[in-house]
Amino acid sequence: MFRTKRSGLVRRLWRSRAPVEGDGEADRGTHGSGGGCCMGKATKVANKSSNNAGSEAELKALTHSILKKIKEKQLEVLLQAVESKGGARSPCLLLPSKVDAKVGQQSYSLPMLLYKVFRWPDLRHSSELKRLSCCESYGKINPELVCCNPHHMSRLCELESPPPPYSRYPMDYLKPPDSPDSGPSSSDTGGTTYSAPVGLSDSLALQESGDRAHWCVVAYWEEKTRVGRLYSVQEPSLDIFYDLPQGNGFCLGQLCSDNKSQLVQMVRAKIGYGIQLTREPDGVWVYNRSCYPIFIKSATLDNPDSRTLLVHKVFPGFSIKAFDYDKAGSLQRPNDHEFTQQPRTGFTVQISFVKGWGQCYTRQFISSCPCWLEVIFNTR
Repeated sequence: MFRTKRSGLVRRLWRSRAPVEGDGEADRGTHGSGGGCCMGKATKVANKSSNNAGSEAELKALTHSILKKIKEKQLEVLLQAVESKGGARSPCLLLPSKVDAKVGQQSYSLPMLLYKVFRWPDLRHSSELKRLSCCESYGKINPELVCCNPHHMSRLCELESPPPPYSRYPMDYLKPPDSPDSGPSSSDTGGTTYSAPVGLSDSLALQESGDRAHWCVVAYWEEKTRVGRLYSVQEPSLDIFYDLPQGNGFCLGQLCSDNKSQLVQMVRAKIGYGIQLTREPDGVWVYNRSCYPIFIKSATLDNPDSRTLLVHKVFPGFSIKAFDYDKAGSLQRPNDHEFTQQPRTGFTVQISFVKGWGQCYTRQFISSCPCWLEVIFNTR
């Protein structure tokens, strides 16, 4: 009976493996076909012949062999994570990190093999990965036991050089809001001002009331209308989602919206597991947990000397450092009139679900996007 259950778990796990590019079921986000994006340098499979029946059989035999050596309870943990696609809270899967497996001419560590089989078939090196802060192995260097839960990892979104021309904006948004020649609000222009946009004035009230514990506040917008109140964030990590099993955080699905637009309703339904916003020692990271791309604009994602900003596309399963503390400090130079005159709300990051904006799209400004977020950091 024990062996039968174990074999059944192994078979279910193999059926839940990540589809390989070209089999018609591959994750549209993991292998981005839209070039010129922030893709974490996710390369396409260089040699598709390696995905022939022989390689598949070899990989299947190896995976079955390894999984059958794992404890039954650990198999159940892995199955829970894989079948829920990271939606259910699953504990760490601690396994020896030194065990190597060989597929063809390539050798992989046990964690790498499981990440390849169950999340990213095109994964080549551990340097392409970032461990999520919820994981027990986060921040540990070369432990004997390492977490092999594929959904405790994300793919690193590295900025291309030179950056792709997704959309660029002049730095005129840095003018103080009260200057005579300043343009419309950020909601109308799409430029990220470091002041609270129209409708976010209650963020000032948060700070005036002495609420110093929050490190950011989040606003949810549908086109030009803000939906719900500001969400003040005190915990190091926040899930922002529409429909997440065992979800705990900012649930957009519970907000009351009067927007009847079919496009808004369609995009709202695609938010799904949404994003995870995490404050870490080096900055604030955004992890795309949904099945569709997200689009991000932040001053710290670009060269501090640049006079333009990019909108970066982040595919499902990828993480990006949306706010860099060191870069933010360099932007706040004492001689920079634009920065020293900004209100207390500090830096702002804009995130759009599913739909991008800018010169490569019909939507020029984020206020034309169906569903988007404004994250306002408390830099005091």
